[in-house]
Amino acid sequence: MMQDLRSQLEEMIPEQQERLKKLKSEHGKVQLGNITVDMVIGGMRGMTGLLWETSLLDPDEGIRFRGLSIPECQKVLPAAKPGGEPLPEGLLWLLLTGKVPSKEQVDSLSNDLQNRASIPDYVYKAINALPVTAHPMTQFTTGVMALQVQSEFQKAYDKGISKSKYWEPTYEDSLNLIAKVPAVASYVYRRVFKDGKIIPVDESLDYGANFSHMLGFDDPKMLELMRLYVTIHSDHEGGNVSAHTGHLVASALSDPYLSFAAALNGLAGPLHGLANQEVLLWIKSIVDECGENITTEQLKDYVWKTLKSGKVVPGFGHGVLRKTDPRYTCQREFALKHLPEDPLFQLVSKLYEVVPPILLELGKVKNPWPNVDAHSGVLLNYFGLTEARYFTVLFGVSRSIGICSQLIWDRALGLALERPKSVTMEWLENYCKNAK
Repeated sequence: MMQDLRSQLEEMIPEQQERLKKLKSEHGKVQLGNITVDMVIGGMRGMTGLLWETSLLDPDEGIRFRGLSIPECQKVLPAAKPGGEPLPEGLLWLLLTGKVPSKEQVDSLSNDLQNRASIPDYVYKAINALPVTAHPMTQFTTGVMALQVQSEFQKAYDKGISKSKYWEPTYEDSLNLIAKVPAVASYVYRRVFKDGKIIPVDESLDYGANFSHMLGFDDPKMLELMRLYVTIHSDHEGGNVSAHTGHLVASALSDPYLSFAAALNGLAGPLHGLANQEVLLWIKSIVDECGENITTEQLKDYVWKTLKSGKVVPGFGHGVLRKTDPRYTCQREFALKHLPEDPLFQLVSKLYEVVPPILLELGKVKNPWPNVDAHSGVLLNYFGLTEARYFTVLFGVSRSIGICSQLIWDRALGLALERPKSVTMEWLENYCKNAK
């Protein structure tokens, strides 16, 4: 008999609890490195301080989801059609269990998510209370906060639930949340940019394809793009702003809705998820000023002009990565397969040649290579999703999969309330004087 996701988790949790207990008792006092003043004042960069099971980021080879690279996921995860892009439901299964699911298991998870996807009317009313001009991320987060009314975790906690069972209502909330965010997100899109009419779920479609359909895009290639997009944006280990925020807020035993809404507010910042909006706007500004058939020399001049005006080139560089982001590479391969002649894609390819040498010449940049944001906007734009202000919402829908998967494990492993120590500048000055 086929094992479903929840039973597989139920089987795994006791052994992972034992594993963590053993780690703590045998190696609890092992040091993981030194903390420098630079780390304290530089956003804790390079400081190891979080347990995050679902993915690990290698500076040279990029993200691995439960040990699998993106090309490996594309090979082994079930797809909607032979040789197609991986289904996000398969990635959710992988992140939660560390195991590659069968197509049958993915289909059953797809059905489970569809059964959880209905949206109460008050969620739409909460969004409608905002002006249509509110940023799509503000409207999206408002919708997620309205969904919180249904939190199973909060109900169970209020009634009194044993700590060892915390993961169970967390699992229910997390799957409900993952199931519902595409409908909330697509309503925001329809409200802001279209006629405001809701496009109902198509029960014959999978998670990624349905999201595209509810937005109003039914081109089979766009359905494939959405499957790829939701899969590759889902998780990027635990230290980035949205993932860390979700984990931090949930460590106070705030339920998954509260934690994910907080994570979305982090994602809405220009230095995090808003970057994918910036890239397309910047690329379009190049076309507006120089035309689509820009030469390499003109492009170099434009990049220098951007840098000399005190701005950054959006879509290049990363806080951890030191090579081209594999999330960029797989989107480039998608473009080469489906839209090789698109002028904006050709411009992105030229930027790939032009920008890194310029950033290296500047000498200040640790990573001059393109990241995930350098490509996604151009692909979406090609299929008609041209509204850059909306792009971070897509990112948010995808992030629900990674953040909620880890939240379930946070509760299953009984991870502690997060509470690092902070210090003042005076404390640092005195400490450094005495350390000499």
